[in-house]
Amino acid sequence: MAVFKVKRHWIIGIGFVILFLLLLAFRLEVFNLGRYQLFPSRDGKAPYLSGVQELQEKESWMNISQNGQKIGYSHRHFSKTEKGHHLSESVFLQINTMGVVQGMTIKTDGNLNPDMTMSSFDFDLRSSLFRFQAHGVVDGKQITLYTEMPGSEKKTVINLKDAPHLANGILESANIAEMKEGETRSVNVFDPATMGQRPVKLTMLGDDVITIMGQERKARKISVDFMGAKQLAWIGEAGDILKEQGILGITLEQVTKSQALDGFSLNASADLTEIASVPSNVVIDDTAALAMLKVKITNIEKNNLKLNGGRQTLRKDTLVIQKETIPSRPSRVASIAGKEDFLKPSPFIQSDHQKIVSKAQEIISPDDPVSAKASKLVAWVYKNVEKRPVLSVPNALETLNNLVGDCNEHAVLLAALARAAGIPAQVEVGLVYQRGRFYYHAWNVLFIGTWVTADAVMDQMPADVTHIRFARGEADQQIDLIGVIGKVRLKVLDTSR
Repeated sequence: MAVFKVKRHWIIGIGFVILFLLLLAFRLEVFNLGRYQLFPSRDGKAPYLSGVQELQEKESWMNISQNGQKIGYSHRHFSKTEKGHHLSESVFLQINTMGVVQGMTIKTDGNLNPDMTMSSFDFDLRSSLFRFQAHGVVDGKQITLYTEMPGSEKKTVINLKDAPHLANGILESANIAEMKEGETRSVNVFDPATMGQRPVKLTMLGDDVITIMGQERKARKISVDFMGAKQLAWIGEAGDILKEQGILGITLEQVTKSQALDGFSLNASADLTEIASVPSNVVIDDTAALAMLKVKITNIEKNNLKLNGGRQTLRKDTLVIQKETIPSRPSRVASIAGKEDFLKPSPFIQSDHQKIVSKAQEIISPDDPVSAKASKLVAWVYKNVEKRPVLSVPNALETLNNLVGDCNEHAVLLAALARAAGIPAQVEVGLVYQRGRFYYHAWNVLFIGTWVTADAVMDQMPADVTHIRFARGEADQQIDLIGVIGKVRLKVLDTSR
């Protein structure tokens, strides 16, 4: 039993990592400024670089460190093409999660129009166990996305608010070269890992001097606010990125190629899940026995989060979570009017794939009450998916093929199996209590006549009340959690059994 608790703790903590990787990848792309000249011309009347047609070929190498310890590097190349521009970026990371160090490579290739809007992209994420690939083609405000996974290629059409930009191009899109000190602008960017579009707020902070590779360099300092997560960058006189600082002690700094490729220490980096976790002011015993949890939640912007609704009630800073009950009169089919969208397949939850459908039919019986079907699916995922930290973009089909994963893989697989069985299902993300701290985690909510939480990592339905929901939905909704990481403060006010 003790061994299982340790493993379960690993899997819970890993729920945060995919959000961290998104934020890190975003920073790497946002601050790819080597192709921009942000300083004015010698006469001071206009920016030296007045238009995207003057962008030149650039190549850059960056060290990625966490609290002074190297965890990776990035290599980026920007060039002109006949139709606009091409941007390629490779990122290698060694991520420590609950004492397990794993390598990951992220590659992005983007073809950009002359105005820096995106025309197409290829995204490839690889780790020791998983691989995720996506190819997108843009037509106006619409992206046709092809996700490539073992045994499946899925086509999805996504409608966007604006003509999409990769994060790599937002600074030129915002005409940041013309920004004055203190000026702020916003640009919408598209992220291929979550297939979501979100606004980014850029603020010019002014001039500065920093030391890079032993030399003092003049720089312009820029603030970027992405979903409440704030980062800083220093841009050199030649338009090259010199340094960047973000949350959780992450720093990027310009180096030579040889410096970027050397200097790794497998045991040096801090554990990301521990750093991101939130301490509890009290020890909570036997969380499964609790009927109610009351906490004070502060230090975050709550408007974009789904803290209120269902079993959670938010009044100002006080959040009360009540444990649900399973319907006492089980029915074979729950009325799903208005819930049809939560039965549909999605790029990461392939509930219409024959392998998913066949497995769901194997697990349940057509004569089972809907609550029994849900319980059987939760128990099957709990029993059959090996609990191991993995780094990838989680998707249900690949999880079923490999039968290994962390809380993200458990959640997308359960959602797919439930939808295939006719049970509306969603993924929820937030925090859960374990061993004196609240860790980032993912679980499900299933409609069995009423919405009920379910955690396939813990084999719980309903899930215990220490599961604190911040976001609900597909990956593009889950990124709303990014503004919480490293900032949220919790105080347990009361519990009852």
